[in-house]
Amino acid sequence: MQGTVRGYDEATRAGSVFLDDGTVLEFGAQALHGSGLRLLRPGQRVRIGCDGEGAISAITLATFPLPE
Repeated sequence: MQGTVRGYDEATRAGSVFLDDGTVLEFGAQALHGSGLRLLRPGQRVRIGCDGEGAISAITLATFPLPE
């Protein structure tokens, strides 16, 4: 799934994304583990992996594969 970064806090490494249908999902710092990313910018396109409950479990740039 893909989305657009809505906001990102560098201090906590948490933020939120807009999905293509307009839904807003929040993510915590754990979603960036294994991605190699140090920060995200609002408006940036990202690839999102979700757990069984629909929470974001992985996030990376749209052009990169999700971390395993």
